[in-house]
Amino acid sequence: MDDEFRGLFDVSNDFAYFNCAAIGPLPHAAVRAIEAGAARHARPWQISTVDWVDDVEERRALFAALAGCDADSIALVPSASYGLATAARNLDAGPGQRVLVLAEDFPSSVYTWRAFARRTGCEILTVERAPDRSWTEAILDALDYRVAVVSVPTVHWTDGALVDLEAVGAAARAVGAALVVDASQSFGAMPMDLGMIRPDFMVAVGYKWLLGPYGLSYLFVGEAHLEGTPLEENWLQRAGSEDFARLVDYVDEYRLGARRFDVGERSAFELTKAASASLAMIRDWTIPRVSTRLGWVTERIEVAARDRGLATTSGPIRCPHILGVALPAAATGSAAAIFKSANVQVGFRGRAVRIAPHMYTNRADCLRLIGALAEIAALA
Repeated sequence: MDDEFRGLFDVSNDFAYFNCAAIGPLPHAAVRAIEAGAARHARPWQISTVDWVDDVEERRALFAALAGCDADSIALVPSASYGLATAARNLDAGPGQRVLVLAEDFPSSVYTWRAFARRTGCEILTVERAPDRSWTEAILDALDYRVAVVSVPTVHWTDGALVDLEAVGAAARAVGAALVVDASQSFGAMPMDLGMIRPDFMVAVGYKWLLGPYGLSYLFVGEAHLEGTPLEENWLQRAGSEDFARLVDYVDEYRLGARRFDVGERSAFELTKAASASLAMIRDWTIPRVSTRLGWVTERIEVAARDRGLATTSGPIRCPHILGVALPAAATGSAAAIFKSANVQVGFRGRAVRIAPHMYTNRADCLRLIGALAEIAALA
């Protein structure tokens, strides 16, 4: 593995960062864009319609191109929770119906659907997965005509266990259930075919695998919901809002497509061009190339972990970019210190670690991580 991409990031050669599933490092290009944006905001007389509208549309188009959809299907939101709340506002259920979620899913999703259940009178159906089974099998076994909404991630956030969204989407449509996908732990790191999955809504944060700033996220809205109800009413949602001289000529019409769901203050002068810089970098790499490289990295780490007697937690089918490794009971109290001493950062999830590399990861990083895993395995 070469260092072709290392120089694009401010990642020290003395440190191995395997926690991109928590937050991805900003590339140098994004940092420069933030500095330029802050300098422009320091002189607000330099801010023009380009900053208010055109730069935002560039970011929307870049994300849409990666998603393989029209930009009119993309809303710019601040977080996964905002996108999920938008989905919940535009879906319905009733007593005797269910929302299907995964066990130990990310809290933002669980809390959203609990609130939805209180409002609609429906129930939460929490799907569990046996260690030798995939999430897809568990979901399909639980999915029936009582389910009104299926809310699932592309991969489980704790260990990268994969959900076959095409199979789940087809099964959801067969029983008349809406499909809501949280792609925050996969978008940018593995291909997604929205045309085959056909979600009603899909949300993805920008600060993990898309390597962008915190607070700039994305919501795909299916065609059936493009005339739905936004969470808020802000001036930039409205048709003709780019004409500042006519803002008090109030109109009921929203801007085209999913733009009605855009968050207020979406222009984010200091951050928008940084997000676009990171999206453009991933576009140039191509998502299949990212997926292949990260799969190569995690496969070798997985083999090394198993050779040292450490079990993986991701189940029979996992994504290419995240790996879960179980910690021996004897090592749970000392694993964090071992990783810290080795200058390795991973994510801790109960009695397991989540390993999440990106394009900056090199051979030296992998050797450093494997050395720490060997020291942990020796404690068993």
